[in-house]
Amino acid sequence: MIDVIVAGGGPTGLMLAGELRLRGVRVLVLEKETEPTGQARALGLHVRSIEVMDQRGLLERFLALGERFTVGGFFAGIDKPWPDRLDTAHAYVLAIPQSSTERLLAEHAAELGVEIRRGCELVGLAQDEHGVSAELADGTRLRSRYLVGCDGGRSTVRKLLGVGFPGEPSRVETLLGEMEVTASPETLASVVAEIRKTHLRFGAVPLGGEVYRLIVPAEGVTKDRAAPVTLEEFRQRLRVFAGTDFGVHSPRCLSRFGDATRLAERYRVGRVLLAGDAAHIHPPTGGQGLNLGLQDAFNLGWKLAAEVHGWAPEGLLDSYHAERRPVAADVLVNTRAQIELLSLEPGPRAVRRLVSELMDFEEVNRYLIEKITAIGVRYDLGDGHDLLGRRMRDVRLEQGRLYELMRGGRGLLLDRTGRLSAAGWADRVDHVVDVGDGVDVPAALLRPDGHVAWVGEDQQELLGRLATWFGAPTS
Repeated sequence: MIDVIVAGGGPTGLMLAGELRLRGVRVLVLEKETEPTGQARALGLHVRSIEVMDQRGLLERFLALGERFTVGGFFAGIDKPWPDRLDTAHAYVLAIPQSSTERLLAEHAAELGVEIRRGCELVGLAQDEHGVSAELADGTRLRSRYLVGCDGGRSTVRKLLGVGFPGEPSRVETLLGEMEVTASPETLASVVAEIRKTHLRFGAVPLGGEVYRLIVPAEGVTKDRAAPVTLEEFRQRLRVFAGTDFGVHSPRCLSRFGDATRLAERYRVGRVLLAGDAAHIHPPTGGQGLNLGLQDAFNLGWKLAAEVHGWAPEGLLDSYHAERRPVAADVLVNTRAQIELLSLEPGPRAVRRLVSELMDFEEVNRYLIEKITAIGVRYDLGDGHDLLGRRMRDVRLEQGRLYELMRGGRGLLLDRTGRLSAAGWADRVDHVVDVGDGVDVPAALLRPDGHVAWVGEDQQELLGRLATWFGAPTS
């Protein structure tokens, strides 16, 4: 029997598959598309996702294909400089198209032994106390212990489960396309700069050569979201806003997106779970969507693997819903707020001006950047040290960088006292005694996702936290 079927071979599904396989779980990824689409709907990784890639030893691959930027404008396009001394070793955005991210994650998953089947569409599922039965469009039936729906905003898995997806429908719609232009780069840049003084949902991003990624407001909200965008429709909207269509031709891809916000009522139903866009959709403002999905997978992977291997303590798998759903809810709120700040109406424009003034305060600017980049996420693990529930930034230790020590996907006890022990959990937790000054607490217990589960120096307290997150000791 397969341990876990992952429905959906996008960034979230591939990240999850790699996390599971890293821990010896037998994984099958089902992707209904026969080939990668090549579309670049998401264009970059934010700080927390960059840290995730570093924690798994993948960052150098991404850096080789991307470009680092420290630029303003991530919150509602308000151009403010990044605050100084962000709590990270990676204070930048990595510009890299989604197609490259998917390819790198697919390569990583394949290296670990993940099986990826393309052209396989899931159309039915049923579950019992022992596992999940999945039915494919060609009549094939598969059996697994668990199944995770990473199959996008129109998730078949979510619909088959009957999980509610409440929220707000789209009120505005935007066209997105990658195509060649005949206009000169100077003309394009000049016209776009002028239009963006009043219309912030208009833009052009060079992708190399004569190819650009163009964004322009649609005429209205279509009733059929699946209706294809035509090149003529795109040209017409460009003429409305720019007075020219820039000579666009040879489109690579054309699509539309709205500003709907929806959040799944539950992330888990028995042995079936949801992750990424299958669990939440929101406007693309701030570039948070792909990153949110990657971070869902990073949170879920080690917990589901623990369940498969039989050592998960009670409630561990349910903590995925408890931790990640509030994070998604917060993203829905901040993206909806950003959409309001992009409006041309007098009220939102007045609020935008006020928010811009507030962002001149270092504390406000830092708060919003930490929210967009997800380094401000703190899971509710109870009262205690300020680090509790937060991810720990990468630091240099006597034995090497912290993130390098976490690449095996295990927990880590970082011990500056030299008096603590995690001997009963040696198969799940690495014990690193290091007296370097990279960490200013006596000891910290880190979960496999890098979030701090305990801070202190009392052995009995530590034993309790080890049991809470890593199950019963083996000896």
